[in-house]
Amino acid sequence: MFGVGERVRAQVSLPAGHTRLPRYVRGRAGAIVAVRGAFPLPDDIVAGRHRPPRPLYSVRFCAADLWGSASGSHSVHLDLYEDYLTKVST
Repeated sequence: MFGVGERVRAQVSLPAGHTRLPRYVRGRAGAIVAVRGAFPLPDDIVAGRHRPPRPLYSVRFCAADLWGSASGSHSVHLDLYEDYLTKVST
């Protein structure tokens, strides 16, 4: 489980099926800005798997980290499941 303010990295994965992890954030670092609760993972639903609800977080990514410095100081917020995230080592 992650907490607000923790640095995380979106996993780099190439799943064969459905995923709610956008390609443009894979491998990129961001920060947890909110804990949304626990919900069924859409990837599991599509695959017919029945697992307990998974933690969901709002993660802020700096636009410059995603698309380069021309993106300015903007940021992108995505709600991502814990299954898609790993802790960034300091």
